[in-house]
Amino acid sequence: MHHRQFLIGHPLGHSWSPALHTALGCADYALKDLLPEELEGWMHSAEWDGCNVTIPYKQAVMPYCAELSETARRIGSVNTLVRRADGSIYGDNTDIFGFEAMAARAGITFHGKKALVLGSGGTSHTVCDAVLRAGGTPVVISRSGENNYDNILEKHADADLILNTTPVGMWPHIAEQPVDLCGFQHLSGVLDVVYNPPRTRLLLQAEKLGIPCAGGLYMLCGQAAKAHELWTGEAADRETIDKMYADILNQHRNVVLIGMPGCGKSTIGRLLGEALNLPFLDADAEIVKKIGTDIPSFFQAQGEAAFRDVEAEVIKELMTTGGRVIATGGGAILRQENRDLIRGFGRVIRLARPLADLATKGRPVTQQKGVEAIAKEREPFYAECADITFENTCPKEETLQSLLCLLKN
Repeated sequence: MHHRQFLIGHPLGHSWSPALHTALGCADYALKDLLPEELEGWMHSAEWDGCNVTIPYKQAVMPYCAELSETARRIGSVNTLVRRADGSIYGDNTDIFGFEAMAARAGITFHGKKALVLGSGGTSHTVCDAVLRAGGTPVVISRSGENNYDNILEKHADADLILNTTPVGMWPHIAEQPVDLCGFQHLSGVLDVVYNPPRTRLLLQAEKLGIPCAGGLYMLCGQAAKAHELWTGEAADRETIDKMYADILNQHRNVVLIGMPGCGKSTIGRLLGEALNLPFLDADAEIVKKIGTDIPSFFQAQGEAAFRDVEAEVIKELMTTGGRVIATGGGAILRQENRDLIRGFGRVIRLARPLADLATKGRPVTQQKGVEAIAKEREPFYAECADITFENTCPKEETLQSLLCLLKN
């Protein structure tokens, strides 16, 4: 196939750009990993009509541009190149469009607000520019600058916004978080440019504290839609970006069922998988494959701690591939690392049922400790994880229809 649009950078590794541009109807988008000594030849070649540009070439491509947009000049970097009819190159930066779209969708405004911008790299310049232009005050927080992570609270506890432009919290280091939000009493918004996982630890904490927040996937979609507009003339409107965001999110996020043993997670999960046309996986069934015996026998021989170790491995494997319906074991939420994975990569449905109605047969923990004791221990963790809590007391077809409605909204 003759590709005309590319992403250039080095090293490229895994990129979401082809999926984004496919979602926009651009079937011939490709990755071009360029070594620094290959850049000049590429810029002069007639092989391409449009390029997205990523690290380390966002500044390096600028001298090759016959014209730069006002935005690219102001920010001092280019992420989109257009080959014009006369062969000359136009350079623009669509990251700021994506960032502003992400903030607008989350209802977060910058005017008159003090915004702590975490990080001092290229994206930090973009974010500071957006805040300044909207009439806000950006303060850059870096590891070694005058405003740093050690003095952030004593100097800036009055901040209105926290905007993360660092890769901290990105897969696979999802247990990391650039700052703790506790101590900032006036926060009215948190934005994180990281898009994998869809919800980082920073965003999970913001949600818990009731602070409006958004992750970087919407920004990623917005900048791609704007680049596509520069190449094709097709407008990057809200509807286009929303649809693309939903498509990409559903490819990378799972529907995860949590709840007490015997509350119907496997039954409902299987039905949800069929209805949503997604593969269904049962964590306990995957554990059985791994241990080569049934769970009660393993429990008896090895104990609960050994079982929880295997369960954590399986949760990690299941959660980090998106686009699935996953039923977890009743105790999967007991470990913080599992909760972070379940919430970071999932839309989480908690199924609840009266304790007297829970099946206990073949469930070693339930038989050992008793349903009431287990429910009491796990309740706070179920509550912390759930996006949707649903009383699973109706016939299963009714439950399925209700859940499909809730997921749609």
